[in-house]
Amino acid sequence: MSQNKWLGFSKTALAAAAAMAVVMPAMAQEAKKKADQTEDDGAPRAKEDTVRLGTIVITGEGGKLGTGQMLNEDAAKARSTVTRAATEKDRSTGNPYQALALLPGVNTFSYDATGLYGGGLTVRGFNSDQMGFTINGVPVNDSGNFAVYPQEYADQENLCTQSLNQGSPDSDSPAAGATGGNVTITSCDPEDKRRVRVTQTLGQLSLTRTFLRYDTGRFFNNSAKVFVSYSHTEADKWKGEGQAKKDHVDAAFRWDINDDNKVLGSVLYNRAINSNIYNPSLAQLAQYGYYGDYSTKFPGHITPVKGTAQNEGATGYLPSPAFYKLSNNPFENAIVSLSGSFKLAADTYLKVQPYLWYGYGNGGTQQTTLKENAFYAGAPGKVNGVQDLNGDGDTLDTITVARASVTKTFRPGVTTEVNTQLGNHNLRLGFWFERARHGQTQPAVTVDNNGNPASVWLDSGNITRADGSLYQGRDWYTVSTAYQAYVMDNWSFMDDRGMLTLGVRTPHVTRDFTGNANESFAYNYKLKRDYDDVLPQAGLRFNLTKSQQVFLNVSKNFRAPPNYAFANSTSSINVQADANGNVSLITELKPETSIMTDLGYRYQSKDLSLSATFFNSDFKNRQATAFDPNTNFSANINAGRVNVRGLEFEAGTGVFKGFSAYGSLTVQHSELKDNLVTGKSGTASTTGAELPTAGKTYVLTPHTMVGLSVQYEYGPFYGRLKVKRTGHQYATMTNDEEVPAYTVGDFDAGYKIGDIGNWASNVMIRLNVSNIGNTRYRNPSGSQTNALPYNGSRTSTVFYYLGAPRFTSIGLSADF
Repeated sequence: MSQNKWLGFSKTALAAAAAMAVVMPAMAQEAKKKADQTEDDGAPRAKEDTVRLGTIVITGEGGKLGTGQMLNEDAAKARSTVTRAATEKDRSTGNPYQALALLPGVNTFSYDATGLYGGGLTVRGFNSDQMGFTINGVPVNDSGNFAVYPQEYADQENLCTQSLNQGSPDSDSPAAGATGGNVTITSCDPEDKRRVRVTQTLGQLSLTRTFLRYDTGRFFNNSAKVFVSYSHTEADKWKGEGQAKKDHVDAAFRWDINDDNKVLGSVLYNRAINSNIYNPSLAQLAQYGYYGDYSTKFPGHITPVKGTAQNEGATGYLPSPAFYKLSNNPFENAIVSLSGSFKLAADTYLKVQPYLWYGYGNGGTQQTTLKENAFYAGAPGKVNGVQDLNGDGDTLDTITVARASVTKTFRPGVTTEVNTQLGNHNLRLGFWFERARHGQTQPAVTVDNNGNPASVWLDSGNITRADGSLYQGRDWYTVSTAYQAYVMDNWSFMDDRGMLTLGVRTPHVTRDFTGNANESFAYNYKLKRDYDDVLPQAGLRFNLTKSQQVFLNVSKNFRAPPNYAFANSTSSINVQADANGNVSLITELKPETSIMTDLGYRYQSKDLSLSATFFNSDFKNRQATAFDPNTNFSANINAGRVNVRGLEFEAGTGVFKGFSAYGSLTVQHSELKDNLVTGKSGTASTTGAELPTAGKTYVLTPHTMVGLSVQYEYGPFYGRLKVKRTGHQYATMTNDEEVPAYTVGDFDAGYKIGDIGNWASNVMIRLNVSNIGNTRYRNPSGSQTNALPYNGSRTSTVFYYLGAPRFTSIGLSADF
């Protein structure tokens, strides 16, 4: 790190620390005047879920602290939680990334205001696919590449908590791909009393959403209760043609067999078809403008003529950007889980949680062309088979088709734990196992003269080879077997003033990869690799007083290489075949690892709570894609070390004369420690190209971020203003393309009408306005190595998601 950068970061961090050193005692003294500091009665507090593994529940009322954006904590690490009291005031179409946006360390953005399209998220420089995500204790990261799709999981009305560990997963977390922290999302239990809730939301861009939920109330001698909900949502894109359409079902039950034995279950089903939103490069942004999107015109097919080559791939024939009907993202998925807690002996419990995750769909731009003489015909290494695609009696043509990468996943797993109390020690011994079957193909279907694909799901009207088998641009099948044993000891000492947490987990991942010969790589091959590590974790929390505590946590984290590192694609070449057709990896990737350290202070009462955390992250063997001049292709490589350190601060107030507030501040410095070497072996060589990344700021890691939520409540009315300031960041590792800072504000208001006669109760109307300042901003769709050439290296084009303009919606809900 340069001296100027270090001095700049030091001054900022010292200024923030000095401000807190002055402000904390003053705020604490003011709170002391207002409340008895021997307790925080009424303030919401995070407690471990006694049934589901790796989740928390709330004691107290979430809305009584920090506008619902904060809970009082006892964890021996940095953790922040958003409660239902905050998210129920958000737009009902929102997703978890939007819910977490104000928390310290979080750098996030949405592809649109509704949340139907998902978004991007990094925490302390770690991307969402480097963090562990669970819902109701079930891991939901993609089993192949660890990607996260926040718009798919649950309806916001059914969620109680969305919690973020900024630094590291817990020792019992079922994660094999988390070098960063983890996010836990938890559904609310069914209601105790029978209820039917109906919510209707309308808004700009033809937004319409209908939500229905039925709660049975308690039955079966008051031991059981169930809910089921259904929602249908549609909205137009904020630019260009196309829309999002989503159907979602949530269901859950709780069975309290007795005080010591309980069972919970949930089913979450989602089916969505989204038209993609165009994300331009800077050059394309200048060319097409801020509202530039996919083309609305399709030229149709060239009239077939036998003996003459019809070339629909010729420059200028097909629209660019692609035709909007040929850029879609259809996907459906289901998450089924069952959680049980059973008493084995005095103070000893068995927790068991089997689950199943299923997903099917495709994404990206489908518009492409196929040559009639470039099909796989069974000969290794050759794609010289022919097929007449337009029916003109020859195989000379190049024809427009719809093609995309299809993924089908079947992923069962189970987590078990024995939990016992021995004196002042709470001991846990657990085991997690899952076996994910992950099929990834790339079929093509016909396109009519109006640009409509035969099937948006690519499951009918398929292009076939001469022998009747399906054309495939890729054909992979991966069995990913993951398992992990863990042991934890929480030792409470000095009459519970202190808690020492020691844990270790041993994740193991086996990638059993099968590549079937296809039109992109015409070889059959199998590769199998095992990845494992031993990951210790130690934490200490000590109460200085009844309202003040300090904590320290150190942990090691691990992420196995993704399955796409075992195959070639349009963006990277990872395997090669010798003259005999034997296929091998070009580069043997090592797992990513990180060492996370949190050192923090908390002040907690019912009137004011604040938390300050200094963190340090040392990241090794970061996985990246870079151009290799020796192969003339990009490849997946281990790209060296990264250090990120900084200060995270959050504070929330109770309710004073109707007002409450929440604020967060993140100040961080990131630095790549090594130049990025793109030779075959990943080490310096006379023929390798070296990018000057050492000393540069890590991608998608803003130096500063500020979040603020201010709420006013008066009788049945509330109004809330949320503001997020995201400092400048870099889109490339060489820091040659910068993303400007921006500020976005949202306004929410509501009025509780109450009961209407004897037929409707709890009638509520809500107003949500996103991006009230109509701010224009951009965020990279992913990190890239370099926008300018260095030492013979290729450049990498950065594409951006643009901030959606101001958007307004109104919702009306009632119980029956």
